Amino acid sequence: MQFKYIAVDPQGRRKTGKLSAANVVDLETRVTKLGLFLIEEQEISQHRRLFGSEAIKRSDLITFCFHLEQLTRAGVPLIEGLSDLRDTIDNLGFRDIITNMIEDIEGGLQLSQAMERHPQVFDVVFSSLVRAGEATGRLPDVLKNLADTIKWQDELISQTKKILMYPLFVGTVIMGVVFFLMIYLVPKLVTFIKTMKQELPWNTKLLIAISNFFVAYWWAILATPFIVAGAMFLWKQADPEYQYKVDRIKLRLPVVGGVLNKIVLGRFSNYFALMYDSGITILDSLKTLEGVIGNVALSRGLEEVSDQIAEGQSVSESFERVGMFPPLVIRMLRVGENTGALDRSLQNVSYFYSRDVKESIEKAQTLIEPTMTVILGLLIGSVMLSVLGPIYDLISKLKT
Repeated sequence: MQFKYIAVDPQGRRKTGKLSAANVVDLETRVTKLGLFLIEEQEISQHRRLFGSEAIKRSDLITFCFHLEQLTRAGVPLIEGLSDLRDTIDNLGFRDIITNMIEDIEGGLQLSQAMERHPQVFDVVFSSLVRAGEATGRLPDVLKNLADTIKWQDELISQTKKILMYPLFVGTVIMGVVFFLMIYLVPKLVTFIKTMKQELPWNTKLLIAISNFFVAYWWAILATPFIVAGAMFLWKQADPEYQYKVDRIKLRLPVVGGVLNKIVLGRFSNYFALMYDSGITILDSLKTLEGVIGNVALSRGLEEVSDQIAEGQSVSESFERVGMFPPLVIRMLRVGENTGALDRSLQNVSYFYSRDVKESIEKAQTLIEPTMTVILGLLIGSVMLSVLGPIYDLISKLKT
């Protein structure tokens, strides 16, 4: 919680400020540590939240991991490090969470156990890695790896948004142009063309038919996205296998499916390497990753892998038998098993996919703009050709 307080110093001078604290008693303790005497306090965090979002962003988690890694590596006690972090983070919601974590740790819980009480911020992989770091004495290394992983995910999501925003914007513009042409401009030009009383070419007839369809059923065209969304919702409610089927379709989409597959496999390899390197067993790692990999189809593949490993099969053979993982993953797993460096092999897989996804996104970015420009040009050009063609023919006949 965030408090606004009024206090006095030993000389009797009035001081005001804001502090995060679990409750009034905690606030009084913190104000006393500042050499002040608390006179009055007012909770402001709830009031502030009415006007702003307190969602925890990836940048907040990166800052949290980086600073906590530096403090723990320097030998600063955990509670003191968290207290310092609480005072430097601007996000009020995250401050409250850290305050609660400090209370839990003071009550006897470990850092990982305190994190598990806030699954909306620290997912299963995050808390599992921290627990492994605590058990092995490698908490600073785990926090550093987590910061790097979250930073990579943030950059990847940022690049993906860039790729999607331009096509969405241009696509919206194209749809607006199409509606304007078909509903307003083309009918007016068609009226003029029909007064010529001559045989119309096939492309002009096609344009007139499309325009008539838009004029008659514009409401159905606008309603189509909502109808599709409603159908998808009903499908989701009626079919327990909805998410599994949708995720399989995603992976099979042309071009996009390949990139999505690489993103999911890169994330899986990265997390698997982190967990294995942190001392978490292969079966426990796979069990944890089943719920956070981000694709139900691949999650079920991991379930089958876990079952086969539990029955005594090797890791590489289990992944190969499932048939959902590409040869690169199988090959690197086999090399890792043979050399005893499975974590390094998984990191290599993660690096390969990260680089491949980044290159694919960059290529897509360079191709999208000219492609959309060409589409818009062809659309407008075909409409103008269909409209101006009959006019040009009429002028040619008049000249002869």
